[in-house]
Amino acid sequence: MPSSLRVQRSTFQTMVSLLPYLWPVGNTGARIRVVVALMFMVLSKVAAVYVPVLYGRIVDSLAPKDAELAALTVPVALILAYGLVRVGAAGFGEIRDALFASVQQRAVRLLALRTFRHLHAVSLRFHLERQTGGLSRVIDRGVLGMQSVLRLAVFNVVPTALELLMVTAIIWHMFDWRYAVVTFVAVIVYVGFTAVLAGRRGRYRRTMNDTDNDASTKSLDSLINYETVKYFGNEAHEAQRYDHALARYERAAVRVQVSLNILNLGQAAIIAIGLTLIMLLAASGMRDGTMTVGKFVVVNTYLIQLYQPLNFLGVVYMSIKQGLVDMEQMFTLLRVPREIADKPDAVALTGHLSEGAPGEVIFENVRFGYQSNRTILKGIDFIIPAGSKLAIVGPTGAGKSTVSRLLFRFYDVTAGRILIDGQDIRDVTQDSLRAAIGVVPQDTVLFNDTIRYNIGYGRPDASQAEIEQAAKSAQVHDFVLKLPEGYDTKVGERGLKLSGGEKQRVAIARTILKDPRILILDEATSALDSRTEQDIQAALRAVANRRTTLVIAHRLSTVVDADEIIVLQDGEVAERGSHVALLAKGGLYARMWTLQAAEHDLEPAD
Repeated sequence: MPSSLRVQRSTFQTMVSLLPYLWPVGNTGARIRVVVALMFMVLSKVAAVYVPVLYGRIVDSLAPKDAELAALTVPVALILAYGLVRVGAAGFGEIRDALFASVQQRAVRLLALRTFRHLHAVSLRFHLERQTGGLSRVIDRGVLGMQSVLRLAVFNVVPTALELLMVTAIIWHMFDWRYAVVTFVAVIVYVGFTAVLAGRRGRYRRTMNDTDNDASTKSLDSLINYETVKYFGNEAHEAQRYDHALARYERAAVRVQVSLNILNLGQAAIIAIGLTLIMLLAASGMRDGTMTVGKFVVVNTYLIQLYQPLNFLGVVYMSIKQGLVDMEQMFTLLRVPREIADKPDAVALTGHLSEGAPGEVIFENVRFGYQSNRTILKGIDFIIPAGSKLAIVGPTGAGKSTVSRLLFRFYDVTAGRILIDGQDIRDVTQDSLRAAIGVVPQDTVLFNDTIRYNIGYGRPDASQAEIEQAAKSAQVHDFVLKLPEGYDTKVGERGLKLSGGEKQRVAIARTILKDPRILILDEATSALDSRTEQDIQAALRAVANRRTTLVIAHRLSTVVDADEIIVLQDGEVAERGSHVALLAKGGLYARMWTLQAAEHDLEPAD
């Protein structure tokens, strides 16, 4: 398909996607407001079109040939009518805008909210492949673009088209077909020229958007990784990368501006030619005596009145095109399919911790690969009895963290199945599944908010007493009280104001507050020093009490108390058993233990 046709199709799809927000299903009030606003729009244009007619009659009534009484009485009535009609034209327009404001803002709000929810609903795979800075810019521009399109298209383009038709008909009726043809042709040429130039500017605008996304992403990534930049002294390198992105944006922005200047020049020339032809025809009519002074004024006023919105229409049209381009990317996001979706007949996961149902977890011949040509898990089987603790260890890349992602259903298994209390997790709702599972990850990321908010995130409706109790269980309450602002202390971007151990304790408190039936500890202490690790291990043991626990670990010293340990190697279960049994076997686990013990012995010397 040619690129121009693809662009037109994309623009058409964007406009069609916008209609449900303008005419919302089930919202009778909004629909009534739209209809009434359109009625006032028509009244406003009828009044505006009638203004020049009254103005022309006033001029004719004041001509020297009129009688003195007519000059004193008739113009007064016409002038009063002229003033009322002008007030009506402006007033109807303002009422129209006021009625439509709530519809417009509600539509923008619903679209932004739908996009936000959809981004949370799409798969983890999508977010791993996209860049957060670019997504944020897409949403911001899309919302602003929708505001522009709704405001300008509905109440500028449509009214101008309506006014063009009415003015053409009136000119034909009052004068002759030549005036109407010149007026109509000039407007069509104007609109056609604007559309052609706008198509080119739309492509330039897309380039601007792409380069803007790239620059924003590079800036955000660099600032988020501020410490890494400092560690390697790469400030100049980051500035250079950012400057290269800005340079590409600069070139695209210049092309957009130059094309706008060409557009404005062409529009001014078309308007000038049309006005000149009309004035020549009017002057000829005046010479032949077929046109009065009032009619001369009427035709001139009509054309000036018509070309003023047309002159603005060029800017409006470009704003609409740019708004549609900006919205296009946001609607493209909305069309991204949900890789992991609930079945139509999905049910809630049964059982709750308070009901004495910790949850039995079963992996049956589970196979999975992130790509079809690369299998990560090759048919693993294990059972975590309700309330017990199972640990998974193994070399890097063996598939340990993949197990936790499958249990949390970030991905669906390629083959086999995962059961919780006999229910296949693909048959239950994701909300109920994830409500039953708590995760303490290796890399704890906190929101840039207070400690209270971050702990309370485990259960947003929790009271302050419950938050403090969770903090005490995670052994972080005393630390928080020593801070000048206590629980109101801001943790900074991604929790950078806290140490690794402090962040981990906050994450544990958050999980305790959630009160899950099943607990996943994914390398929860691997990034901590031995002393901090021992303290947090005590907190983790308290959290795991009465819960079904899956531990993903690199340090074998953290899993010695597990009921069963599974050793993964190349996506398969190489060994399984208790800590003592695996050491006695003298296999892979024993070799890993020996190696880590030797490394531990070297730590004091290092």
